[in-house]
Amino acid sequence: MIVKGTYFQNDAEKPLVYGDVEIFHTKRKRLRGEEEKEAVLCEPVMVGFCGTDNELMHMGSEGKLTSKFPEGTNRLINGHEGIVWVPSQNRFAIVLIRGGNSYDPTRYTEEETYFEYGCDGADGLFCDKQYFHPDMLLPIPEGYVENGKLMLSFAKKMVFPDPFACMLFQLERMEDLGSAHNFRVAMKKYKCCEEEARKIAKEEIFERTVIFGLGTTGMFIGDLIKKNHPDAKVLFVGRSAEDSPKVRFALKQADAEYLQNTYDSEEELAKAIIEKLGGRATTFIGVSGSNVEHRVAFEYKVLGCNGIYNSFSLGPKVTFDTMPFGFENHLIFGSINFRQDHMEQAIRLLSESCYDEIVELIDKEEFTKDPMAAYRDRIYSKNAPMKTAVIWNKNYVETE
Repeated sequence: MIVKGTYFQNDAEKPLVYGDVEIFHTKRKRLRGEEEKEAVLCEPVMVGFCGTDNELMHMGSEGKLTSKFPEGTNRLINGHEGIVWVPSQNRFAIVLIRGGNSYDPTRYTEEETYFEYGCDGADGLFCDKQYFHPDMLLPIPEGYVENGKLMLSFAKKMVFPDPFACMLFQLERMEDLGSAHNFRVAMKKYKCCEEEARKIAKEEIFERTVIFGLGTTGMFIGDLIKKNHPDAKVLFVGRSAEDSPKVRFALKQADAEYLQNTYDSEEELAKAIIEKLGGRATTFIGVSGSNVEHRVAFEYKVLGCNGIYNSFSLGPKVTFDTMPFGFENHLIFGSINFRQDHMEQAIRLLSESCYDEIVELIDKEEFTKDPMAAYRDRIYSKNAPMKTAVIWNKNYVETE
């Protein structure tokens, strides 16, 4: 079937284009042990732009996208955050992005395979119609459809389940690792049993938390940490002015503190972070996409003894001096994605949130006229909003 859509390709001049593109009815497997199922034809309604899209565009300009293309094609229809209409089922749905021949979509082993709609091996949502696995079309809560159309505020929130689910997984992993990493210390310190010590260590790992970078993922994980661990001290570090709308919203939402990076050196920045925290960090979460993260954490010792370094940025290389790393007992982990239960929880939590306030819309015609210019000048510019989305099909959204 030929539809209109945007897609990435390996091209130095035009790695992202809009036009006619063929979509395929491909059988897929949601999880290992399940049968392959016929896809269901859907109509994308609202789609959000993610930093991954921007990274994929740059990869295309460098000719590095071949491994990401669906089998038998030389392009990838992008878009992995959004809501679709399912004509055959007369309902709206959120697309669960990650599946494949693996037991657990959050991680896979060497002999397993995976796919991600709009990111890796499977086409995504930036097109008029698309095929998706029927069991990966998650239902939306009741009460957000009027006269067959989605409420605009709700539709805006539904560009976030993918990154929010990622952060639910990050929270789960940090809790698990923090508890396992430090419970023996807690047993000695508090003279308690292992069960109680694990609970204490799970809390204390967030005692002084640095979130280095203030995009949506950083804000989401800060929000989730404070909601689940009210005694945690959360410090965002970013370049935006403290009185900017983005920072004000994040600080209110996450009940956090903020440090603007206006320092001439990384050493000065590190000292300011430690002073603001009241000590070295128990957890350091890197979401800025810059190499400054690991140097501040390790070389300039922002991350304290027995602390966790959560590497969530795509792109930077993490290095450390093995001598202090070993003696200070640091734990480094990097893990992206989520399970279906994370996505379902994200949908519920977001539907009751105010995160629609940070979503700005770009007109579909403006975006499709010149997608690369839209990315460069609007969506990922220095003055870009915290989140940009596009109503792909206005017939299904109540905009008045």
